[in-house]
Amino acid sequence: MVPDISTGSRTYGLLAYLYGPGRRDEHTDPHLVAAWMPDLAPDPGRDPNATLKQLTDRLDLPVLALPKNRRPAQHVWHCPVRTAPGDRHLTDAEWAEVARRIVHATGIAEEGDDKACRWIAVRHAEDHIHIVATLKREDGRSPRRHQDGIRAQAECRKIEKEWGLQILNEGDRTAAQRPTSAERAKAERTGRTEPPRETLREHVRQALAGAADEDEFFRRLTEAGLRLEKRVAPSGDVLGYKVALPGDRNRDGEPIWFPGSRLAPDLSLPRIRQRLADGPPEDEPTIVMGPAPRAARPAGARRDATHVAEQAVTVLAGDDDAAGAAQLIGVGELLDAVAQTSPASTRKELAEAARAFERATRSHTRAEHADHRALRSAARGIVRAGNALGKGEDGGTTAMLLSTMVLVTIAAIRWHSARGHAQQAAAARQAAQHLRAAYQTSSATPMKAMREQGRRLPAPVRDRYAHTVKAALPGQADHVLREPGWDAIAATLDQAERAGHNPDALLQQAIEWRELETADNVTDVLVWRLRRIGKLPATADVPRTRAPRRTPPLQPRAPKPQAAETAARHDTISPRRPGPRR
Repeated sequence: MVPDISTGSRTYGLLAYLYGPGRRDEHTDPHLVAAWMPDLAPDPGRDPNATLKQLTDRLDLPVLALPKNRRPAQHVWHCPVRTAPGDRHLTDAEWAEVARRIVHATGIAEEGDDKACRWIAVRHAEDHIHIVATLKREDGRSPRRHQDGIRAQAECRKIEKEWGLQILNEGDRTAAQRPTSAERAKAERTGRTEPPRETLREHVRQALAGAADEDEFFRRLTEAGLRLEKRVAPSGDVLGYKVALPGDRNRDGEPIWFPGSRLAPDLSLPRIRQRLADGPPEDEPTIVMGPAPRAARPAGARRDATHVAEQAVTVLAGDDDAAGAAQLIGVGELLDAVAQTSPASTRKELAEAARAFERATRSHTRAEHADHRALRSAARGIVRAGNALGKGEDGGTTAMLLSTMVLVTIAAIRWHSARGHAQQAAAARQAAQHLRAAYQTSSATPMKAMREQGRRLPAPVRDRYAHTVKAALPGQADHVLREPGWDAIAATLDQAERAGHNPDALLQQAIEWRELETADNVTDVLVWRLRRIGKLPATADVPRTRAPRRTPPLQPRAPKPQAAETAARHDTISPRRPGPRR
């Protein structure tokens, strides 16, 4: 059960929407289910003689009774309450009970208070109601509604437990602000796929990923095509910033600005400065002139990031809460960097993974930002290297990195679950699903090539590598050797041996690097670990065999009659004398 509290200034406009057909004719049978005093609240949905104007006047009466200078600018309190998908449909009587409990818990109208605010509850769908109240009591005072959103959430959790509904995750006030209903409606009218708030939040996160300093962050925002306005003090110091989408304007034609703090709590300028306080990641220069060096190209940047991500898994498995929280922030930046530079085949899934994991980067656990410099440096390297191709070494190292990122999100799920962060754990779980889908897409081609190469190995060589696997993984060897990925392991061990490695020692090192119990696919994880540790190519090195050139059988040809004459003529020409002009 989800409450969503907001305030406004037009009682009549809100009631006209609630009793109207809706934006897609989705409102059915709008009517009152509860009110502060049912006898005084006309119901335009059931009473043909009642009007919206009458209901508006009754609700606004305590506000209008005050002098204009005492009337609140935002006097309308609005709280939709919706059941979770899959919950049973509540009756009108049950929804009336929900409404009374919500207004009591939030301080709008406590039970037994005959001077409380006026309120109603309108139902126009099976799965939710809208509670509307005016924010002046009958005695002219304002209600005590401090932290009304938290109190409404807590009351909904009680109702869920008592009525056998789905128990949703409790919030901790660290989530980003969701788009309002007005923002969603405007996005639909203007043909946008999402409200500008969400688009801006993603652009700001991506601009921050691996940024060396404040100037680079602001430069990336403008390069992304956003409108940027800084709030500057008389001294010249920048105090804050706000961004807007080009073309997103209000009714007066002015840009609709969003300060960073309204996009997400950690995107305010003071919080960004805390993240950037340690200077450029790994002491890299803030401005790079000319093309990126070869090591910073997409494949090399992703290979380096894989090693850093594996270290993050180790930190998240430890007991240092501050270090773990810092790692999660860095992992979020790394995901943002990968999403904006990924091939088209995986870009959508990775963008969804980054959006989902954004919620997992914030909790009340204080982070030590110096602990995520390596992850920020990896994100910076990926952004600087540019877009990766979906094939060849770029495609292979992308799959290598995504395989590790799945393990990182699993570690994040465990970290948050152990600390009671239900929403963050759910967000990390959602990100893991998107990462798995992206990994399946990116790994299909390189893994297929490795399996084909492994199947072409001589039988004695395959048997020797099978014995190596049995010796290193005695408890899991039978399962590994039955998986299709076993052929890829054999191909990788063969490549490693030809590169000068000891296959037994390299496999043992890959197994000891991290536990394999959390891996979705043990063979895939081992393949990418072996290739990263052994510094092998991320793709199979199948030698190309040239097909023999077919030559037609030689046919006896009759000698040309001029052949002897031409030969005799060439014999008479001096080598120093120029030939005849043609």
